Amino acid sequence: MVTYSQFSPLLSEEAFFFSILHPEKRGIFMKKTGLLLTTLLLAASLVTACGGKQEAAPANGGTAAEQTSLKVGVTGGPHEEILNKVKEVAKGKGLEVEVVVFNDYVQPNQALDKGNLDVNSFQTIPFLAKFNQDHKTKIVEVGKTVTYPMGLYSTKHKKVEDIQAGGVVGIQNDPTNRARALLLYQAAGLIKLKDGVGDNATPLDIVENPKNLQFKELEAAFLARSLSNVEVASINTNFAMEAGYSPKKDAIFAETADSPYVNILAVNETNKDNPAVKKLVDIYRSEEVKKFIDERFEGAVLPSW
Repeated sequence: MVTYSQFSPLLSEEAFFFSILHPEKRGIFMKKTGLLLTTLLLAASLVTACGGKQEAAPANGGTAAEQTSLKVGVTGGPHEEILNKVKEVAKGKGLEVEVVVFNDYVQPNQALDKGNLDVNSFQTIPFLAKFNQDHKTKIVEVGKTVTYPMGLYSTKHKKVEDIQAGGVVGIQNDPTNRARALLLYQAAGLIKLKDGVGDNATPLDIVENPKNLQFKELEAAFLARSLSNVEVASINTNFAMEAGYSPKKDAIFAETADSPYVNILAVNETNKDNPAVKKLVDIYRSEEVKKFIDERFEGAVLPSW
């Protein structure tokens, strides 16, 4: 039996009883009802598609122009310590910083290139230039940070002159730090490089090697742990300090304060004008962070501002 409740959402009471009193016209009536229902459902779906959609809120809780959090990649050691101080200061200024720690010099740029980081802080300008060239990436500097003088370290010798002839010595295996290390060995008087090789130097460019030193290339992070197996090794300050060495006390030879290898904050080119990134740079280069660096590292890490 047909009831009024089946049709009441769509029809007036008069129209319903008309269909009961004239059953011979009910077929036409039902077709019209079906057409009306279809039309209403179509209209409702259009409203949902065009006017009812709600945009998902950004993950950081604000709009793209009001980003309030950044994920920053660093290497362990002083870079990590400094960024944790930056994180502390940034929180008081409305910027949340997540610090992600890496143990090599490749992954932080790979993660940045893939969009898994907003910023990284671990590399020098020559290193970045070489990485972009080799990997076809578009990572750019947004601010200078600190200088970590590279040093020569040894658990066997107190002076460069004591290094044994024919001994194995350690250097970094990434192109930029390898060249930097060779220039350091040259400055220490242990080798002479071909003129003009500069940041492109490799062991093949050694033209004088009076002690016949054997250069062993290792990941930068592993050199400090390998000192018992080599005569001497070139070690980046962050990894030296992470291993418990003081650059001022333990390095038997080191770069001077005017080293061209200043470190930087870097981002993907498309993110260079992000207001949150600019805010991070200003916080990093603040007097509060500078005071922390000077007191914590006592001259082993040098602020660039």
